[in-house]
Amino acid sequence: MCGIAGTYRWPDGKAVTDRLTHVLAHRGPDGAGRYGHPAGDGDVQLGHRRLSIIDLSETGAQPMVKDGLALTYNGELYNAPELRAELAAAGVRFRGTSDSEVLLEAWRRWGTDCLPRLRGMFAFGMFDERTGELVLVRDQLGIKPLFLLRRGEGLVFASELKALAAATGGALEVDPGALVASLLYYWVPDSRCAFREAEKLPPGSWLRCRPDGRVERGRYWNIRDVAAEARESELPDLAAVVEESTRRHLLSDVPVATFLSGGLDSSYLTALAARHQPGISAYTIGFRAEDAKFEAMPDDLRYARQVAERFGVDLHEIEIAPNVLDLLPRMTYHLDEPIGDPAAINTFLICSAAREAGVKVMLSGMGADELFAGYRKHLANLLALRYQRVPRPLRRGVSAVVDRLPVATSRRGYRSVRFAKRFLSFAELPEETAFRRSYTMYDRAELLALIDPDLAATVDDVLTEHADVYQDNDLDDFVNRMCLGDARMFLPGLNLAYTDRASMAASTEVRVPYVDVDVVRAAFAVPGDRKIVGRQGKAVLKEAATSILPREIVYRPKGLFSAPLRAWMSRDLAPLVREVVNDGELVRSGFLRRDALTRMVAEDAAGQRDFSKHLWHVLTLEHWYRGATSRSGEAPSLTA
Repeated sequence: MCGIAGTYRWPDGKAVTDRLTHVLAHRGPDGAGRYGHPAGDGDVQLGHRRLSIIDLSETGAQPMVKDGLALTYNGELYNAPELRAELAAAGVRFRGTSDSEVLLEAWRRWGTDCLPRLRGMFAFGMFDERTGELVLVRDQLGIKPLFLLRRGEGLVFASELKALAAATGGALEVDPGALVASLLYYWVPDSRCAFREAEKLPPGSWLRCRPDGRVERGRYWNIRDVAAEARESELPDLAAVVEESTRRHLLSDVPVATFLSGGLDSSYLTALAARHQPGISAYTIGFRAEDAKFEAMPDDLRYARQVAERFGVDLHEIEIAPNVLDLLPRMTYHLDEPIGDPAAINTFLICSAAREAGVKVMLSGMGADELFAGYRKHLANLLALRYQRVPRPLRRGVSAVVDRLPVATSRRGYRSVRFAKRFLSFAELPEETAFRRSYTMYDRAELLALIDPDLAATVDDVLTEHADVYQDNDLDDFVNRMCLGDARMFLPGLNLAYTDRASMAASTEVRVPYVDVDVVRAAFAVPGDRKIVGRQGKAVLKEAATSILPREIVYRPKGLFSAPLRAWMSRDLAPLVREVVNDGELVRSGFLRRDALTRMVAEDAAGQRDFSKHLWHVLTLEHWYRGATSRSGEAPSLTA
């Protein structure tokens, strides 16, 4: 796992690439390198920051140059041993044992045809000295990021957007459309970028730059097609598929640990990992007692301890009691774009603790909820179909009663009331609109009331984009349509994005065994009525997990990998909220409307509505915007 960067036919490319790799130093503290070569009437420069995971020797260093090919690569190939054996049988001689060299030789032999054969997470740039062509590639599911910017016939790319901003002297302009999308979702979808000129290479795609200035794009893997094909497949042996993926994800020359929340997904992976690596370490989190009580959060620690004891896992417990006022600017810098999920803080603090203990690689249960319908929104959208059959007068009565209930008092919050209010906000809407409303922050009217009225057309563009992506499928299964929507939007746009940025800020690699091409294919071979059974989400995954986990863990209530936001907002962050509402840059610029924010704060303080998540995102958006418009590319000098 590393940081990659480079330029192609870009003015002063050598200096720019050095600047790019300097900004990415946290992604690869174990080594740095740069490569240059003529390309057309200019040159190519490839930069690399190394986090040594496989082949710790110099034979794994990058950029890797061998027989006319040059590679800068970020990621891991979990089927590298099989590919290496096939290539060796064909006569390829390897210098070392890295998966980087396997990728380089696979490219030499098969070109872009090698891409569908790769199983892992990756983003890379491959330069061919013979043709002068540079090809950029991103993995099938968007686990690893790759940002790029084109001007004229030149191109610059990097693992992080902040590097592009720094390398261009802070001259990139913020895209208001991306900020509107970020308010709606609390992240920037993968199809958009926070700066106007920049873009994200889409998952499962490649881009080729030719020395004559031509640029070609291609797609080698599309989850939409995979989902459509998988529904015609036989039901998979899911337990075998997940175990095989977990085993492959343990491939490493350095210690591997796991996230262990005590929930199904992380417990299942930890149990499987312990089967193959006895005594493996795991990391779990807890919260200050007063915060957990105020938030009415479940006690997940006891479940994590139970799993650790049963499977001989070395459990490390971390209390999440951060100085959020100090940590917020640092996190918004490292998250690259405005992402309003406080789970990023949890990830950063866990990875920081693991790194201090000498752990570089961790396994996460990310992706299981999206692929196997494990979120409350999936069940809620199914329940909404039944609710719509309830007589209208009765529905009006229920809505009136719930509307009057408080979501919190001065001493504690009421999660069930929050869930009820959330459910009623979308329960009577059409499918796509209801699904969007079940996990986004605002409806159209609320969003229009919050921002500059001149951005109304942009709001409609963002909403239309969601509808287009959600409806772009051939599935006749409501549950799998939701899962596909999540796998295309929610997973790469939010969960994989914050996991990558927050873990790499701590110079730690996080692997996601559920977000694997074979697991994805198996997931969409399972019909929706096997994913949600009664009121049980992830039913088919739970069936598979019972082969190794006790039923108490498998069928426990769903936990939350989140943070006690209401407690933080009412205590630690209350002064900052007042500052941002009264005199923030976004309010002064006219992007956000002070009157709407003031009403939001008042309703949240009164306990009638729960706007803690909305206000947290406003804080992250404000801090990101300040950094993005300050023309500074340096990280805040803060400690965790």
